Amino acid sequence: MSAHLRPAWYKALERTTLFLAVLAGLSLLFMMMVIAVGVVLRFVFAYPILGSNEIIQLASVAVVMLALPYCTETRGHVRVDVLDEAIGRAGRFSGDILSRLLSGFVLSALVWRAWLKALDAFEYNDATNMLNLPIWPFYAMIAAGMALCVLVFAAQIVLLLAGRYEQ
Repeated sequence: MSAHLRPAWYKALERTTLFLAVLAGLSLLFMMMVIAVGVVLRFVFAYPILGSNEIIQLASVAVVMLALPYCTETRGHVRVDVLDEAIGRAGRFSGDILSRLLSGFVLSALVWRAWLKALDAFEYNDATNMLNLPIWPFYAMIAAGMALCVLVFAAQIVLLLAGRYEQ
Protein backbone atom coordinates (compact mmCIF):
# COMPACT_ATOMS: atom_id res chain seq x y z
CA MET A 1 0.00 0.00 0.00
CA SER A 2 1.31 3.48 -0.83
CA ALA A 3 2.48 5.53 2.12
CA HIS A 4 0.11 8.40 1.33
CA LEU A 5 -2.95 6.12 1.44
CA ARG A 6 -2.30 4.72 4.93
CA PRO A 7 -4.18 6.31 7.81
CA ALA A 8 -2.36 6.88 11.11
CA TRP A 9 -4.04 3.94 12.83
CA TYR A 10 -2.83 1.59 10.10
CA LYS A 11 0.71 2.95 10.41
CA ALA A 12 0.55 2.14 14.14
CA LEU A 13 -0.55 -1.38 13.25
CA GLU A 14 2.37 -1.67 10.82
CA ARG A 15 4.83 -0.54 13.50
CA THR A 16 3.40 -3.06 15.96
CA THR A 17 3.71 -5.94 13.51
CA LEU A 18 7.24 -4.84 12.61
CA PHE A 19 8.22 -4.74 16.30
CA LEU A 20 6.92 -8.29 16.78
CA ALA A 21 8.78 -9.41 13.64
CA VAL A 22 11.99 -8.03 15.12
CA LEU A 23 11.30 -10.01 18.30
CA ALA A 24 10.73 -13.09 16.11
CA GLY A 25 14.09 -12.48 14.44
CA LEU A 26 15.80 -12.21 17.83
CA SER A 27 14.09 -15.45 18.89
CA LEU A 28 15.39 -17.10 15.72
CA LEU A 29 18.93 -15.90 16.47
CA PHE A 30 18.61 -17.22 20.02
CA MET A 31 17.37 -20.57 18.70
CA MET A 32 20.25 -20.79 16.21
CA MET A 33 22.72 -19.99 18.99
CA VAL A 34 21.31 -22.74 21.22
CA ILE A 35 21.52 -25.21 18.34
CA ALA A 36 25.10 -24.25 17.43
CA VAL A 37 26.33 -24.31 21.02
CA GLY A 38 24.47 -27.57 21.62
CA VAL A 39 26.14 -29.23 18.64
CA VAL A 40 29.60 -28.10 19.71
CA LEU A 41 29.06 -29.13 23.32
CA ARG A 42 27.62 -32.51 22.35
CA PHE A 43 30.12 -33.57 19.69
CA VAL A 44 33.30 -31.83 20.83
CA PHE A 45 33.00 -31.98 24.61
CA ALA A 46 30.46 -34.83 24.97
CA TYR A 47 28.40 -32.53 27.20
CA PRO A 48 24.93 -31.86 25.70
CA ILE A 49 22.71 -28.99 26.79
CA LEU A 50 20.04 -30.33 29.12
CA GLY A 51 16.59 -29.66 27.65
CA SER A 52 17.81 -28.09 24.43
CA ASN A 53 14.90 -29.67 22.54
CA GLU A 54 12.40 -27.92 24.83
CA ILE A 55 14.18 -24.60 24.39
CA ILE A 56 14.20 -24.98 20.60
CA GLN A 57 10.54 -26.01 20.45
CA LEU A 58 9.40 -23.06 22.56
CA ALA A 59 11.60 -20.63 20.63
CA SER A 60 10.03 -21.97 17.43
CA VAL A 61 6.61 -20.99 18.75
CA ALA A 62 7.91 -17.48 19.35
CA VAL A 63 9.48 -17.27 15.89
CA VAL A 64 6.33 -18.31 14.05
CA MET A 65 3.68 -16.56 16.11
CA LEU A 66 5.51 -13.25 16.46
CA ALA A 67 6.29 -13.10 12.73
CA LEU A 68 2.81 -14.14 11.56
CA PRO A 69 1.14 -10.70 11.92
CA TYR A 70 3.96 -9.01 9.99
CA CYS A 71 3.74 -11.59 7.21
CA THR A 72 -0.02 -11.03 7.07
CA GLU A 73 0.33 -7.23 7.04
CA THR A 74 2.94 -7.24 4.27
CA ARG A 75 0.96 -9.82 2.25
CA GLY A 76 3.83 -12.28 2.47
CA HIS A 77 1.63 -15.37 2.49
CA VAL A 78 1.41 -17.57 -0.58
CA ARG A 79 -1.20 -16.25 -2.98
CA VAL A 80 -2.44 -17.98 -6.10
CA ASP A 81 -3.67 -15.65 -8.81
CA VAL A 82 -4.40 -18.09 -11.60
CA LEU A 83 -7.91 -16.79 -12.28
CA ASP A 84 -7.26 -13.06 -11.75
CA GLU A 85 -7.70 -12.15 -15.41
CA ALA A 86 -10.80 -14.32 -15.80
CA ILE A 87 -12.71 -12.97 -12.79
CA GLY A 88 -11.84 -9.32 -13.36
CA ARG A 89 -11.44 -6.48 -10.90
CA ALA A 90 -14.79 -7.08 -9.14
CA GLY A 91 -14.02 -10.77 -8.69
CA ARG A 92 -10.58 -10.02 -7.26
CA PHE A 93 -12.10 -7.43 -4.91
CA SER A 94 -14.76 -9.92 -3.75
CA GLY A 95 -12.12 -12.62 -3.35
CA ASP A 96 -9.91 -10.31 -1.30
CA ILE A 97 -12.78 -9.47 1.03
CA LEU A 98 -13.99 -13.08 1.28
CA SER A 99 -10.51 -14.51 1.91
CA ARG A 100 -9.89 -12.02 4.72
CA LEU A 101 -13.30 -12.68 6.27
CA LEU A 102 -12.80 -16.45 6.20
CA SER A 103 -9.24 -16.20 7.48
CA GLY A 104 -10.33 -13.86 10.27
CA PHE A 105 -13.17 -16.17 11.25
CA VAL A 106 -10.97 -19.28 11.40
CA LEU A 107 -8.18 -17.48 13.24
CA SER A 108 -10.70 -16.04 15.73
CA ALA A 109 -11.80 -19.56 16.64
CA LEU A 110 -8.16 -20.59 17.05
CA VAL A 111 -7.44 -17.50 19.17
CA TRP A 112 -10.28 -18.43 21.49
CA ARG A 113 -9.04 -22.01 21.87
CA ALA A 114 -5.41 -20.92 22.39
CA TRP A 115 -6.51 -18.39 25.01
CA LEU A 116 -8.47 -21.06 26.88
CA LYS A 117 -5.41 -23.35 26.75
CA ALA A 118 -3.25 -20.53 28.14
CA LEU A 119 -5.66 -20.02 31.02
CA ASP A 120 -5.75 -23.76 31.75
CA ALA A 121 -1.97 -24.04 31.60
CA PHE A 122 -1.65 -21.07 33.95
CA GLU A 123 -4.24 -22.41 36.39
CA TYR A 124 -2.69 -25.86 36.56
CA ASN A 125 0.94 -24.68 36.39
CA ASP A 126 1.63 -26.76 33.27
CA ALA A 127 5.34 -26.88 32.52
CA THR A 128 7.77 -28.66 30.24
CA ASN A 129 9.04 -32.06 31.35
CA MET A 130 12.75 -31.53 31.58
CA LEU A 131 13.33 -27.85 32.41
CA ASN A 132 10.00 -27.18 34.10
CA LEU A 133 9.43 -24.07 31.96
CA PRO A 134 5.89 -22.68 32.16
CA ILE A 135 3.85 -23.35 29.03
CA TRP A 136 1.11 -20.73 29.42
CA PRO A 137 3.17 -17.80 28.01
CA PHE A 138 3.60 -19.71 24.76
CA TYR A 139 -0.12 -20.44 24.45
CA ALA A 140 -0.70 -16.75 25.13
CA MET A 141 1.84 -15.89 22.42
CA ILE A 142 -0.05 -18.10 19.98
CA ALA A 143 -3.32 -16.37 20.87
CA ALA A 144 -1.78 -12.89 20.65
CA GLY A 145 -0.08 -13.52 17.32
CA MET A 146 -3.25 -14.86 15.72
CA ALA A 147 -5.39 -12.12 17.31
CA LEU A 148 -3.15 -9.48 15.78
CA CYS A 149 -3.54 -11.25 12.42
CA VAL A 150 -7.32 -10.99 12.80
CA LEU A 151 -6.89 -7.28 13.52
CA VAL A 152 -4.72 -6.90 10.41
CA PHE A 153 -7.35 -8.67 8.30
CA ALA A 154 -10.08 -6.42 9.72
CA ALA A 155 -8.01 -3.31 9.02
CA GLN A 156 -7.35 -4.46 5.47
CA ILE A 157 -11.06 -5.07 4.91
CA VAL A 158 -11.86 -1.55 6.14
CA LEU A 159 -9.25 -0.06 3.82
CA LEU A 160 -10.40 -2.22 0.89
CA LEU A 161 -13.99 -1.08 1.35
CA ALA A 162 -12.83 2.54 1.65
CA GLY A 163 -10.82 2.19 -1.56
CA ARG A 164 -7.58 2.99 0.25
CA TYR A 165 -5.83 -0.35 -0.14
CA GLU A 166 -3.94 -1.37 -3.25
CA GLN A 167 -4.70 -4.88 -4.43
